[in-house]
Amino acid sequence: MNRKDFLKAMALLPLGAAAMKLNTLHNLTDNLVPTERMPVLFLGHGNPMNAIDDNIFTQGFQSIAKTLPKPRAILCISAHWETKGTYVTAMEHPQTIHDFGGFPQALFDVQYPAPGSPELALETQKLIKSVDVGFNEDWGLDHGCWTVVKFLYPNADIPVIEMSMNYSKGPEYHYALGKELSALRRKGVLIIGSGNTVHNLRMASWDKMMTPGFGFDWAITANEKIKQLVTDGDHQSLVRYDKLGKEVQMSIPTPEHFNPLLYILGLQEKDEKATIFNDALVAGSLNMMSVKIDKA
Repeated sequence: MNRKDFLKAMALLPLGAAAMKLNTLHNLTDNLVPTERMPVLFLGHGNPMNAIDDNIFTQGFQSIAKTLPKPRAILCISAHWETKGTYVTAMEHPQTIHDFGGFPQALFDVQYPAPGSPELALETQKLIKSVDVGFNEDWGLDHGCWTVVKFLYPNADIPVIEMSMNYSKGPEYHYALGKELSALRRKGVLIIGSGNTVHNLRMASWDKMMTPGFGFDWAITANEKIKQLVTDGDHQSLVRYDKLGKEVQMSIPTPEHFNPLLYILGLQEKDEKATIFNDALVAGSLNMMSVKIDKA
Protein backbone atom coordinates (compact mmCIF):
# COMPACT_ATOMS: atom_id res chain seq x y z
CA MET A 1 0.00 0.00 0.00
CA ASN A 2 1.46 3.38 -1.00
CA ARG A 3 0.76 6.61 0.79
CA LYS A 4 -2.09 7.57 -1.54
CA ASP A 5 -3.81 4.21 -0.98
CA PHE A 6 -3.16 4.50 2.76
CA LEU A 7 -4.92 7.85 2.84
CA LYS A 8 -7.76 6.55 0.67
CA ALA A 9 -8.24 3.64 3.06
CA MET A 10 -8.47 5.99 6.00
CA ALA A 11 -10.98 8.10 4.10
CA LEU A 12 -13.34 5.11 4.18
CA LEU A 13 -13.27 5.10 7.96
CA PRO A 14 -15.74 7.20 9.90
CA LEU A 15 -14.52 10.79 9.73
CA GLY A 16 -13.54 10.98 13.37
CA ALA A 17 -11.70 7.65 13.37
CA ALA A 18 -9.75 8.49 10.20
CA ALA A 19 -8.72 11.88 11.54
CA MET A 20 -7.70 10.35 14.85
CA LYS A 21 -5.56 7.66 13.16
CA LEU A 22 -3.77 10.12 10.87
CA ASN A 23 -3.22 12.63 13.67
CA THR A 24 -1.91 9.87 15.91
CA LEU A 25 0.60 8.78 13.29
CA HIS A 26 1.83 12.31 12.67
CA ASN A 27 2.08 12.99 16.39
CA LEU A 28 4.11 9.82 16.87
CA THR A 29 6.52 10.76 14.08
CA ASP A 30 6.83 14.21 15.63
CA ASN A 31 7.82 12.44 18.85
CA LEU A 32 10.89 10.98 17.16
CA VAL A 33 12.86 13.77 18.78
CA PRO A 34 16.60 14.19 18.19
CA THR A 35 18.97 11.76 19.90
CA GLU A 36 22.66 11.04 19.77
CA ARG A 37 23.62 9.48 16.46
CA MET A 38 22.98 5.73 16.51
CA PRO A 39 25.55 3.27 15.15
CA VAL A 40 24.64 1.22 12.08
CA LEU A 41 25.18 -2.50 11.56
CA PHE A 42 25.69 -4.95 8.74
CA LEU A 43 25.10 -8.46 10.05
CA GLY A 44 26.13 -11.64 8.26
CA HIS A 45 23.12 -13.84 8.97
CA GLY A 46 24.17 -17.09 7.28
CA ASN A 47 22.50 -20.39 8.12
CA PRO A 48 18.97 -20.01 9.61
CA MET A 49 19.99 -22.64 12.19
CA ASN A 50 22.06 -19.92 13.86
CA ALA A 51 18.73 -18.78 15.31
CA ILE A 52 18.63 -21.76 17.67
CA ASP A 53 22.36 -22.38 18.05
CA ASP A 54 24.86 -21.08 20.57
CA ASN A 55 28.02 -20.52 18.52
CA ILE A 56 30.74 -17.96 17.85
CA PHE A 57 28.45 -15.99 15.55
CA THR A 58 25.47 -15.73 17.86
CA GLN A 59 27.85 -14.88 20.69
CA GLY A 60 29.29 -12.16 18.46
CA PHE A 61 25.82 -10.68 17.97
CA GLN A 62 25.24 -10.76 21.73
CA SER A 63 28.58 -9.09 22.39
CA ILE A 64 28.01 -6.28 19.89
CA ALA A 65 24.57 -5.65 21.40
CA LYS A 66 26.27 -4.68 24.67
CA THR A 67 28.02 -1.80 22.86
CA LEU A 68 24.81 -0.32 21.43
CA PRO A 69 22.57 2.37 22.91
CA LYS A 70 19.02 1.06 23.29
CA PRO A 71 17.14 2.13 20.15
CA ARG A 72 13.61 3.44 19.97
CA ALA A 73 13.04 1.31 16.88
CA ILE A 74 14.87 -0.78 14.29
CA LEU A 75 14.81 -0.55 10.50
CA CYS A 76 16.16 -3.69 8.84
CA ILE A 77 17.14 -4.16 5.20
CA SER A 78 17.22 -7.91 4.57
CA ALA A 79 18.62 -9.89 1.66
CA HIS A 80 15.39 -11.89 1.73
CA TRP A 81 12.91 -9.16 0.84
CA GLU A 82 13.28 -8.06 -2.76
CA THR A 83 10.44 -6.30 -4.58
CA LYS A 84 9.74 -4.31 -7.73
CA GLY A 85 9.85 -0.90 -6.09
CA THR A 86 10.68 0.01 -2.50
CA TYR A 87 8.38 -0.75 0.44
CA VAL A 88 8.33 -0.58 4.22
CA THR A 89 6.32 -2.81 6.51
CA ALA A 90 3.61 -0.73 8.15
CA MET A 91 1.67 -3.15 10.34
CA GLU A 92 1.46 -2.95 14.12
CA HIS A 93 2.21 -6.65 14.64
CA PRO A 94 4.51 -8.15 11.98
CA GLN A 95 4.49 -11.92 11.59
CA THR A 96 7.61 -14.05 12.03
CA ILE A 97 8.26 -15.44 8.55
CA HIS A 98 9.89 -18.87 8.25
CA ASP A 99 11.02 -18.41 4.65
CA PHE A 100 13.07 -21.58 4.34
CA GLY A 101 12.60 -25.34 4.17
CA GLY A 102 14.22 -28.59 5.21
CA PHE A 103 15.13 -27.57 8.76
CA PRO A 104 14.11 -29.07 12.12
CA GLN A 105 10.69 -28.23 13.52
CA ALA A 106 12.37 -26.43 16.43
CA LEU A 107 13.44 -23.70 14.02
CA PHE A 108 9.92 -23.28 12.65
CA ASP A 109 8.61 -23.05 16.20
CA VAL A 110 10.65 -19.91 16.92
CA GLN A 111 8.64 -16.71 17.05
CA TYR A 112 9.99 -13.19 17.36
CA PRO A 113 6.91 -11.15 18.34
CA ALA A 114 8.43 -7.67 18.17
CA PRO A 115 5.90 -4.91 17.54
CA GLY A 116 5.89 -3.06 14.26
CA SER A 117 5.97 0.71 13.89
CA PRO A 118 3.55 2.38 11.46
CA GLU A 119 4.96 5.70 12.63
CA LEU A 120 8.51 4.73 11.62
CA ALA A 121 7.17 3.47 8.28
CA LEU A 122 5.58 6.89 7.70
CA GLU A 123 8.73 8.73 8.81
CA THR A 124 10.84 6.62 6.45
CA GLN A 125 8.47 7.32 3.58
CA LYS A 126 8.63 11.06 4.29
CA LEU A 127 12.44 11.05 4.40
CA ILE A 128 13.08 9.34 1.07
CA LYS A 129 12.73 11.85 -1.75
CA SER A 130 14.31 10.05 -4.72
CA VAL A 131 11.65 7.33 -5.07
CA ASP A 132 8.12 6.60 -3.94
CA VAL A 133 8.09 4.30 -0.92
CA GLY A 134 5.00 2.16 -0.46
CA PHE A 135 3.46 0.70 2.68
CA ASN A 136 3.23 -3.09 2.97
CA GLU A 137 1.05 -4.95 5.47
CA ASP A 138 1.57 -8.49 4.15
CA TRP A 139 5.26 -9.25 4.73
CA GLY A 140 6.61 -9.18 8.28
CA LEU A 141 10.04 -10.15 9.61
CA ASP A 142 11.87 -12.66 7.41
CA HIS A 143 14.74 -14.84 8.59
CA GLY A 144 17.34 -12.34 7.39
CA CYS A 145 15.94 -10.04 10.07
CA TRP A 146 14.63 -12.00 13.03
CA THR A 147 17.38 -14.65 13.22
CA VAL A 148 19.91 -11.92 14.02
CA VAL A 149 17.82 -9.28 15.78
CA LYS A 150 16.70 -11.88 18.33
CA PHE A 151 20.27 -12.03 19.65
CA LEU A 152 20.53 -8.25 19.93
CA TYR A 153 17.17 -7.82 21.69
CA PRO A 154 15.91 -11.20 22.91
CA ASN A 155 12.91 -9.71 24.69
CA ALA A 156 11.42 -8.59 21.35
CA ASP A 157 10.50 -5.28 22.98
CA ILE A 158 11.92 -2.95 20.31
CA PRO A 159 9.63 -2.07 17.36
CA VAL A 160 10.99 -3.43 14.06
CA ILE A 161 10.17 -2.59 10.46
CA GLU A 162 11.73 -3.89 7.25
CA MET A 163 12.50 -1.99 4.07
CA SER A 164 12.58 -3.95 0.83
CA MET A 165 15.22 -3.79 -1.90
CA ASN A 166 14.24 -3.05 -5.48
CA TYR A 167 15.61 -5.99 -7.46
CA SER A 168 15.51 -4.02 -10.71
CA LYS A 169 18.09 -1.48 -9.53
CA GLY A 170 21.88 -1.61 -9.45
CA PRO A 171 24.34 -1.10 -6.59
CA GLU A 172 24.57 2.69 -7.04
CA TYR A 173 20.84 2.94 -6.35
CA HIS A 174 21.06 0.95 -3.11
CA TYR A 175 24.08 2.90 -1.87
CA ALA A 176 22.40 6.26 -2.57
CA LEU A 177 19.12 5.16 -0.99
CA GLY A 178 20.97 4.25 2.18
CA LYS A 179 22.20 7.83 2.47
CA GLU A 180 18.62 9.09 2.48
CA LEU A 181 17.94 7.22 5.72
CA SER A 182 20.61 9.17 7.59
CA ALA A 183 18.25 11.37 9.62
CA LEU A 184 16.75 8.31 11.30
CA ARG A 185 20.05 7.71 13.09
CA ARG A 186 19.48 10.90 15.06
CA LYS A 187 15.95 9.88 15.99
CA GLY A 188 16.91 6.79 17.94
CA VAL A 189 16.56 4.32 15.06
CA LEU A 190 19.05 1.47 14.69
CA ILE A 191 19.49 0.66 10.99
CA ILE A 192 20.60 -2.89 10.19
CA GLY A 193 21.57 -4.45 6.87
CA SER A 194 21.44 -8.25 6.88
CA GLY A 195 23.12 -10.39 4.24
CA ASN A 196 26.50 -11.98 3.52
CA THR A 197 29.50 -10.54 1.69
CA VAL A 198 30.62 -13.96 0.42
CA HIS A 199 27.56 -16.02 -0.54
CA ASN A 200 27.86 -18.72 -3.17
CA LEU A 201 25.51 -21.54 -2.20
CA ARG A 202 26.15 -23.55 -5.36
CA MET A 203 29.79 -24.03 -4.43
CA ALA A 204 29.28 -24.64 -0.70
CA SER A 205 30.71 -27.71 1.01
CA TRP A 206 27.76 -28.57 3.22
CA ASP A 207 29.74 -31.10 5.21
CA LYS A 208 31.88 -28.19 6.43
CA MET A 209 28.92 -26.03 7.43
CA MET A 210 29.69 -26.39 11.13
CA THR A 211 33.43 -25.79 10.67
CA PRO A 212 34.04 -22.05 11.07
CA GLY A 213 37.14 -20.90 9.24
CA PHE A 214 36.99 -23.33 6.31
CA GLY A 215 37.13 -21.36 3.07
CA PHE A 216 38.09 -21.94 -0.53
CA ASP A 217 41.08 -19.94 -1.74
CA TRP A 218 38.96 -17.68 -3.94
CA ALA A 219 36.56 -16.97 -1.05
CA ILE A 220 39.44 -16.15 1.30
CA THR A 221 40.93 -13.78 -1.28
CA ALA A 222 37.60 -12.06 -1.87
CA ASN A 223 36.93 -11.77 1.85
CA GLU A 224 40.27 -10.11 2.52
CA LYS A 225 39.77 -7.69 -0.35
CA ILE A 226 36.25 -6.72 0.74
CA LYS A 227 37.30 -6.31 4.39
CA GLN A 228 40.17 -4.03 3.42
CA LEU A 229 37.90 -1.82 1.32
CA VAL A 230 35.32 -1.64 4.13
CA THR A 231 37.87 -0.62 6.76
CA ASP A 232 39.55 1.82 4.33
CA GLY A 233 36.20 3.46 3.63
CA ASP A 234 36.59 2.87 -0.13
CA HIS A 235 32.89 2.79 -0.85
CA GLN A 236 33.11 3.41 -4.56
CA SER A 237 35.20 0.30 -5.14
CA LEU A 238 32.61 -1.70 -3.20
CA VAL A 239 29.76 -0.19 -5.20
CA ARG A 240 31.63 -1.31 -8.32
CA TYR A 241 32.31 -4.76 -6.89
CA ASP A 242 31.91 -6.33 -10.35
CA LYS A 243 35.28 -4.74 -11.20
CA LEU A 244 37.14 -6.30 -8.24
CA GLY A 245 38.24 -9.50 -9.95
CA LYS A 246 37.06 -13.06 -10.51
CA GLU A 247 37.32 -14.05 -6.84
CA VAL A 248 34.84 -11.35 -5.83
CA GLN A 249 32.58 -12.22 -8.77
CA MET A 250 32.55 -15.84 -7.62
CA SER A 251 31.74 -14.69 -4.08
CA ILE A 252 28.84 -12.48 -5.21
CA PRO A 253 27.13 -14.45 -8.01
CA THR A 254 23.86 -12.61 -7.27
CA PRO A 255 23.55 -9.21 -5.57
CA GLU A 256 20.83 -9.65 -2.95
CA HIS A 257 23.09 -10.68 -0.06
CA PHE A 258 25.68 -8.00 -0.81
CA ASN A 259 23.34 -5.05 -1.37
CA PRO A 260 22.38 -4.64 2.33
CA LEU A 261 26.04 -3.78 3.00
CA LEU A 262 25.78 -0.93 0.48
CA TYR A 263 22.89 0.65 2.42
CA ILE A 264 25.00 0.57 5.58
CA LEU A 265 28.08 2.00 3.86
CA GLY A 266 25.92 4.80 2.47
CA LEU A 267 25.15 5.79 6.06
CA GLN A 268 28.80 6.10 7.15
CA GLU A 269 29.80 9.67 8.00
CA LYS A 270 33.25 11.25 7.78
CA ASP A 271 34.08 10.95 11.48
CA GLU A 272 33.12 7.28 11.68
CA LYS A 273 35.04 4.04 11.32
CA ALA A 274 33.99 0.54 10.36
CA THR A 275 34.78 -2.26 12.81
CA ILE A 276 34.72 -5.87 11.61
CA PHE A 277 33.43 -8.74 13.78
CA ASN A 278 32.21 -12.32 13.25
CA ASP A 279 34.74 -12.64 10.44
CA ALA A 280 34.80 -16.35 9.58
CA LEU A 281 34.09 -18.39 6.48
CA VAL A 282 31.91 -21.49 6.65
CA ALA A 283 31.18 -24.23 4.12
CA GLY A 284 34.00 -22.87 1.98
CA SER A 285 31.94 -20.23 0.20
CA LEU A 286 29.94 -18.32 2.83
CA ASN A 287 31.18 -15.56 5.11
CA MET A 288 29.63 -14.34 8.36
CA MET A 289 31.58 -11.07 8.37
CA SER A 290 29.66 -8.34 10.15
CA VAL A 291 30.33 -4.60 10.44
CA LYS A 292 29.60 -1.95 13.02
CA ILE A 293 29.91 1.69 11.94
CA ASP A 294 30.23 4.22 14.71
CA LYS A 295 32.21 7.30 15.75
CA ALA A 296 35.96 6.79 15.45
